[in-house]
Order: sequence, then C-alpha cells, then structure tokens
Amino acid sequence: MTIKLANSSASRYVGIAVFLFLASFFISCEKVVKLDLGTGNTSLVIEGEIENDRPPFVVITKSFGFFSKVDLSTLEGNFVHDAIVIISDGTQTDTLKEYILDSSGVKFSVYTIDTATLGNAFLGEFNKSYKLSVTYEGKTYEATTKIPSLVPVDSFYGGPLNDPRTFSTTPEDAVSLFINVKDPDTTGNYFRYYTSKNDEPYYPVDIASAEELGSNGEYLPNIQIGFGYPPSLPDSAAEAYPRRGDSITLKWSAIDRNVYEFWKTYQFAINVIGNPFASPTNLPTNFSNGALGIWAGYGSAYIKIQEYR
Repeated sequence: MTIKLANSSASRYVGIAVFLFLASFFISCEKVVKLDLGTGNTSLVIEGEIENDRPPFVVITKSFGFFSKVDLSTLEGNFVHDAIVIISDGTQTDTLKEYILDSSGVKFSVYTIDTATLGNAFLGEFNKSYKLSVTYEGKTYEATTKIPSLVPVDSFYGGPLNDPRTFSTTPEDAVSLFINVKDPDTTGNYFRYYTSKNDEPYYPVDIASAEELGSNGEYLPNIQIGFGYPPSLPDSAAEAYPRRGDSITLKWSAIDRNVYEFWKTYQFAINVIGNPFASPTNLPTNFSNGALGIWAGYGSAYIKIQEYR
C-alpha cells in the first residue's frame, strides 16, 4: 500500500517524524536472534523406474535435514540396505536384489532383478501397470505406475543452430535438434526426453504435455528441442551443444500424469534455488505411508543420428 501526503510543510514534518521513528525503532531493536530450526523427521526417499524392455531399478535413501552437512561420506552412509523390494504387474511378481556398486571410490546401493536369473528377467512392457512395494523397519510403502504407449517421433534431425539462449562463445559448428511428431488426439499425454552425444550418458532435457506441444491430433513439424548436459555445466553452456560430426541420440519417453507432475515440480524447484523470495517447494510423490520420491514408468524409444554433418 502506498500512502501519499499533501504537498505542504506539515506533511514534510510528518514525513521526517515517521522516518526518525522508524530509524530509532530498528536501532533499538537491533539484537541477535537465534532460531531453533530443528532437524525435522527423517523420511524414506524411494526413486525407482521401469522402462519397456528393461528391468526395474530402485534406489532407497533417507532424507537429509535442510541444513545438514552433506559430503561423499554422508551420501554413502545414507543408502538404505536390506529393504524388501517387491514388484508386480498383477500376474508376475519378483523380489528385487540389492547390489552395492562402487563408483570412483563411493559405494552406493541399487535394487534390481537378480542377475542369476536373467533367463526369466522381469522386464517392462507397454500399457502395463506396475506396483512397487518397499518394506523397511516394519513399515511398507507402495506406489503404482504405468508404462504408457509411445507417441512416435516421425523423425529426429540436426540443423543450423537456432537457439535464443546461445551466446558469443558458442562454437560456429554447433547444431540445433528438431523432431517431427503427431500430437495425440486424446488428452492426458505426457512426455520426457533425454539426449546423448558420442555415447555419453543420457541427460534429461524437458518434460511436456500433449497440450504444450500443440493442438490435439495435429501433425507438428520442425519442433526444436533442447539438449541435455551434465549438472557441472551452467545453463546453455557452449560445451553442451552438439557439433557437426557428433553422433546424437534422442531418448523419447511417454510418462503418466504422476510422473509428469513430479518432474515438473522438480524442475521448478531447481530453477528457484538461490532465490531468497521463492517459497519452499514440496515435491509430489506417488508413494503411500509418508515416503518421498517417485516410482516412474517410461515408454521409450531411442532415435539416433549417425554423425550429423
């Protein structure tokens, strides 16, 4: 609210008086304020996924306090071991096995199918729903996801760089990526996509709904997509762009609404980090019983450009 005073000597004196009062108020109130923020309750964090023609993978950790010290030792000790992790599609049921993996001297835990029974491996299928059950310390957490049918990308190709986020250090031989796709004529279609170049890991780029891509049922040509990059690179860093001669792969995935809402909120939370005026963000979860995280189904296709020139 803005308060305006009439232009007079009286109003000037009132203004001066208000200023002096506020100044003396803040000076007199200057003191050290200690806030006991507490550590909060520890929650189980479950991050799992299953993709068509691939086995499930589940990582289970415990939540950190907001002001907790986090280092490699803390991360390694935060994995949850000896949980009972069961997956079911309503017909087939499998108990996942825990594996301890060593990455650059840091050990982490992942639950997946037993490699001793690969001949009867539990693999994801399109249009099937999967229930995940995690039991730990006498408490059970459950979530269900679906691997949706995939809206195919007609073509994926590179072209001259046409990205408003570019800057002067972007190499001259950098390229843009484009897809042609038909927007489904039904509502409730959601996507997430990833890119990789020269056999590097797949990095996520964006999530979208059919409504965001365009009008339902229409063929949408020449949609420019982003390019994923590791967290160590700043946004739109020159090094992230593919260049002529690179081998580029697009992972195009269909997801359900719960997965879409999780990643949409996650991206928003990442974007507001460092903003002192941002409100705290609670990520949605599809787990019961107070667990955090997401159990996600992905209906994916991998499309590759061999050495774009």
